[in-house]
Amino acid sequence: MRPTRRESKAMTVAALLLLAAGRAAAQDRRIVVSIPDCKLALVENGQVVKVYETAVGAPVSPSPTGTFRIATRLAHPTYFHPGKVVGPGANNPLGPRWLGLSLKGFGIHGTNAPRSIGHAASHGCIRLRNRDIVDLFERVEVGDVVELHGERDELVARLFAPAAAAGAVAPGGAR
Repeated sequence: MRPTRRESKAMTVAALLLLAAGRAAAQDRRIVVSIPDCKLALVENGQVVKVYETAVGAPVSPSPTGTFRIATRLAHPTYFHPGKVVGPGANNPLGPRWLGLSLKGFGIHGTNAPRSIGHAASHGCIRLRNRDIVDLFERVEVGDVVELHGERDELVARLFAPAAAAGAVAPGGAR
């Protein structure tokens, strides 16, 4: 007996959902940001894949802390600010890519101010060098977890171990 058109569509949707669930289970991926260290780690299956230097929120416009998800991925974003719109290109403050977080208005993006990297200089977003945001963009997907840590806790000390070895953070997070 052949399935009806409706049953066939339902089976296709079910197969796609199972495939997506299997892929998500096979790939445990998250982004961990240390605001005090101005660093971002891409973690897959418990292992640090890559660490990027970042700019984080300035004292007057701090980066939020907490656990979020990537809600949008945009290549060649347009920057909107009251009274100002900047299209894609070298003058765009967002750089070549935007990873929007589940917290509206915040994201991870490139920059037209590369000297800000390593400093608390943004309006709350996490900025990366343009080459780094392009690289990260290709490695992550909508739904991936993003953790923004405002303190050097045990997890941050463990993930950013080279910084700890350089004396920035002692094992266990003490200074």
